[in-house]
Amino acid sequence: LEVETYQSNHEGAIVDRIQQALDRCHGIIINPAAFTHTSIAVRDALAVMDVPVIEIHLSNINKREPFRHKSLIADIVFARIAGFGSHGYLLALEGLAKVI
Repeated sequence: LEVETYQSNHEGAIVDRIQQALDRCHGIIINPAAFTHTSIAVRDALAVMDVPVIEIHLSNINKREPFRHKSLIADIVFARIAGFGSHGYLLALEGLAKVI
């Protein structure tokens, strides 16, 4: 596997990076953080991807504040991982490797 990582606190930069992955990657692992609950732009960018997308959260978002229970991308992702801390990234990578 070849892995590229990217982090930004800027919604538009995240959307740009997702769009740059079109026809260039075989899967996406994304921790959209607060954008999980607010960003239609991130959702739209992920929705056009024709690869498996795994949504990851360090904490269990369903055990947090009620507004965090709603993920705008939950219905378009291949899988979701939450509550395993940073180990969730490894779980996501192992799962994605098996899928692709």
